[in-house]
Amino acid sequence: MAIHNRSHSNHALMSLNKLRKENNLKHKSSKDFVAPNNVIVSLNIMDCFAFLKSLPNESVQLICIDPPYNLDLAEWDSYENYIDWAANWINESYRVLSKNGSMVIFGGIQFRDAKSGDLIDIIQYIRHNTKFKLINTIIWYYKNGMSAHRYFANRHEEAIWLAKTDDYYFDLDSVRVPYSGEDLKLALKDKRLNPENTVKGKNPTNVWQIGRLNGNSKERVGHPTQKPVEIIERFIKALSYPGSVVLDFFAGSGTVGRVCITEKRHCLMCDNDKMSIEYFKKHINLMRENGQNPNYIAACNIEEFFRKLGTKTN
Repeated sequence: MAIHNRSHSNHALMSLNKLRKENNLKHKSSKDFVAPNNVIVSLNIMDCFAFLKSLPNESVQLICIDPPYNLDLAEWDSYENYIDWAANWINESYRVLSKNGSMVIFGGIQFRDAKSGDLIDIIQYIRHNTKFKLINTIIWYYKNGMSAHRYFANRHEEAIWLAKTDDYYFDLDSVRVPYSGEDLKLALKDKRLNPENTVKGKNPTNVWQIGRLNGNSKERVGHPTQKPVEIIERFIKALSYPGSVVLDFFAGSGTVGRVCITEKRHCLMCDNDKMSIEYFKKHINLMRENGQNPNYIAACNIEEFFRKLGTKTN
């Protein structure tokens, strides 16, 4: 399926088409784009395979997902053969990503038997059966977690960053970590570092210390595997640009949608649990309580989403 531009006044699409023509998206950053006043958000309650198959080819800039892993957390987390199930959405994800697009998959290493799934299984499948390129493994380190007596207490999770091609978009400047005053002085004395980049801040590296959400966190909306806004925000700012489309087909709590509204990205979400609607509503209410003005246009389905964006699906 192809995307056809129906609106010559759609700034996001005009920027995207111009960049495709120039083939230099990987050299751009967020400051090169005009952010839309209102983003379009669509949350669909349906099977993820049917959802993905209805999306046009190369219509998404970033996929950010936290898939289930057969851990028996709920009815939605149980599959007879995990990797056979996962292979379907992995292959469809490659199809719908733009040539400059990326995919982030949260996970962990918790192998129990052949029916269970973990990030190692997913990497193994991707490496031998797809054209995805593994750019980074991100280690999410946190100090707060469960205690343990029969094994070393876990204090990290992983996420993998995959790109469709070598021309992937990456905006490091948007996620640089500021130096302290003293550290900046020392860094500027280091002849190996580019002074112009140094004053912008340092690369956050692939080990991110971000606290988990505890039971009484103000971000909590009720979903058992909800991720912090901060970690989702870093991926969205680095791997997508204002006015682009971000996809989460295991929407869960809807945190990806919340961050997209703040960061001016259009967002497509899908989940087979109707509670995702309530979780997302809580996110919107929390944003308002925090003094934010969540400007977005709701689209009731995929067709309406692309129509409002100024495109159509075939």
